[in-house]
Amino acid sequence: MVSWKGIYFVLALFLASFFGSIFMLGPLLPLMSISPAWYRWITDRVVATWLTLPVALLEIVFGAKVVITGDGFIPEERSVIIMNHRTRMDWMFLWSCLLRYSYLRLEKICLKSSLKGIPGFGWAMQVAAFIFIHRKWEEDKHHFEKMLDYFCDIHEPLQLLIFPEGTDLTDETKARSDTFAEKNGLQKYEYVLHPRTTGFTFIVDRLRDGNNLDAIHDITVAYPQNIPQTEKHLLYGNFPKEIHFHVCRYPVESLPASREDLQLWCQKRWEEKEKRLRQFYEGKKYFDVTGRSKIPPCKSELRVMVVKCMSLLYWTFFTLSAFALLYMYNFVRWYFVIVVVIFTVQQKLFGGLELLELACHRFFNRRRLPNLNRY
Repeated sequence: MVSWKGIYFVLALFLASFFGSIFMLGPLLPLMSISPAWYRWITDRVVATWLTLPVALLEIVFGAKVVITGDGFIPEERSVIIMNHRTRMDWMFLWSCLLRYSYLRLEKICLKSSLKGIPGFGWAMQVAAFIFIHRKWEEDKHHFEKMLDYFCDIHEPLQLLIFPEGTDLTDETKARSDTFAEKNGLQKYEYVLHPRTTGFTFIVDRLRDGNNLDAIHDITVAYPQNIPQTEKHLLYGNFPKEIHFHVCRYPVESLPASREDLQLWCQKRWEEKEKRLRQFYEGKKYFDVTGRSKIPPCKSELRVMVVKCMSLLYWTFFTLSAFALLYMYNFVRWYFVIVVVIFTVQQKLFGGLELLELACHRFFNRRRLPNLNRY
């Protein structure tokens, strides 16, 4: 049954992302055609303000407890984050970890391409230059090349979250993983799915070649009490009571050089995840008895609490103000309609704002090269 908590959570996030896309990100779109690098720098920080809202709602309003153990993060570090995909919402829950140990503005996520068309959420993801994939490697490979090379070209540090398993853990996906294990003589897993290593190795190699990778953060996520498998569970008010993250950091210098060895390295990490999660769920349901990471968070819990409270206040005020402005002023309604049309039409014509951003970057690069050749 749908709960008021679930309705409030979904509505708060949707309205904030919808109005935020229109009134905060919309005015920044022309900057893309002037300086893609500056557009990326500014929009990353604007989008990061919204990413604090789910954290605030989960922890302050719904009382979720977050426990982070292991190596932690080094602030501003450029990394690939690999994580087991226990639920469809793991990527959002991870923001509680990154808020404390890193900077949300650095994160990019590999997501299904179907998500980019969602009003509000999808528009903001396009502006944030998340990497949308079709799960067809020949198509995705070319897109990965363009996106990763762009981040390297503009020297934009990023922490790219990918799920090598490709999908969340369910009875159906576990059965497919078991079939794959049988065909290839591999161990059957209970708590994870066998990873797909092609995309992972390509991403690591591309970023490494572009000198835009410092480490890999291998994160294991677990839910000791209730597991909200899908968005529907959140709508029903089934929010996680506890979320545990265990972080293992691997410096880029420690990674294998060849693609084949890197594939084996990734598979080894998943063997370790299976053991770690088995001990977690069959034991006392914690990764580390200390409940702390080896590297302290870059933000104190007081600072995190201030950020969460400010986020709740700001986005509540912002959403109510957006409704008020739309009700009071005709020119605001016209602006609203125009920006909605732009967000909708550009995707049909060009495939998404992140692709427009790439096109602008290539245009400026072509203009810059002839000027450099004169000297």
